[in-house]
Amino acid sequence: MYQDYEVVDVHGHMMSPPQFRAYAYGIVSNRNFGENRLRLKDDSIKEIVDHHVSLLDERNIDVQFISPRPVAMMHWERPPQVEMWTKTTNDVIAQQCASRPDRLFGVAQLPQSILLDTQNCVEELRRCIDELGFVGALMNTDPNGDGQTPGVDQPYWYPLYEAAESLKCVLILHPSLSRNPKLDRIPHSFQYNFLVEETLATLTYEYSDVFDRFPDLRIVVCHCGGSPNRLLRISDKPGGAKDSGLASGGSLNMPVEREVETVPDRSDNLFFDTCAYDIDYLRTVFRQRGAEQMIFGTEAPGAGTAFINPATDRPADDLVPLIDALGILTDDEKRAVFNGNVQRVFPIWRAIAAKR
Repeated sequence: MYQDYEVVDVHGHMMSPPQFRAYAYGIVSNRNFGENRLRLKDDSIKEIVDHHVSLLDERNIDVQFISPRPVAMMHWERPPQVEMWTKTTNDVIAQQCASRPDRLFGVAQLPQSILLDTQNCVEELRRCIDELGFVGALMNTDPNGDGQTPGVDQPYWYPLYEAAESLKCVLILHPSLSRNPKLDRIPHSFQYNFLVEETLATLTYEYSDVFDRFPDLRIVVCHCGGSPNRLLRISDKPGGAKDSGLASGGSLNMPVEREVETVPDRSDNLFFDTCAYDIDYLRTVFRQRGAEQMIFGTEAPGAGTAFINPATDRPADDLVPLIDALGILTDDEKRAVFNGNVQRVFPIWRAIAAKR
């Protein structure tokens, strides 16, 4: 809790027992598993979920939305293997949520493939929302890991957007691994693929007509939306900065033309989670995005679990004290980030919770 408000974390990933990973290896090696999807025993689910929830308790997280591990979604495999693994993953997420319905809510994996447009994802999205009680789905902008997927403003994505709009669910944009050879020597290269894909997607959504075409579509971009802006921009959002712009052209002893870049108002559609562990980076993102667009997300347990943040002397993914220490947010803004913004962006969550 934070000041008597539930802390809701929209960026969690499932934990899984060894049998789950072994089943994945079997799909890859055998190439065909028919319709025999994995069903884990309740005891193995309980052990994993109990450990997961204990870590949430340590981080003062009351509710978490859990999704697949992005690097394990297998989107680069052939469509039949991707479809089988996707359904299996979603079934296991549903089992985990059912074991702790007060704490965990599902975010679906989609059977994405560069070989198919996103109409392929609609049936599984509907199953996860209508039958499994999930609150949204993870959207991978580069399923083949090669940078060749059409941009997020292209018709390739329209079937998925239309389905998400009709189901009133949220798409959470989270890339997976990259097969770019330029990243081979970089430790944790997938993290840099996240940064690139999230940044490109954010800029594309800001300047494209996606939300004019799909006015009720809501997108949450993970990891603060990728890179913060290094250029000054003017927002056409009410109350946005009025005194900034871009300087372009010019050289020594030549006049510089001041060119103003206006950012369309996407505040009803485009949101960002708080999953970043450097306090200065996070402070910059809050100043640029605005607290009303930020939604609490930690990826706990995950990349930040084993590291101590010197700003808080707590695990890096314990973000409640870090956000509390930013020094730029009012109490009302903090409550909105931890709870109120989630309710505004994910009304489906409260509807599902009321039925449990």
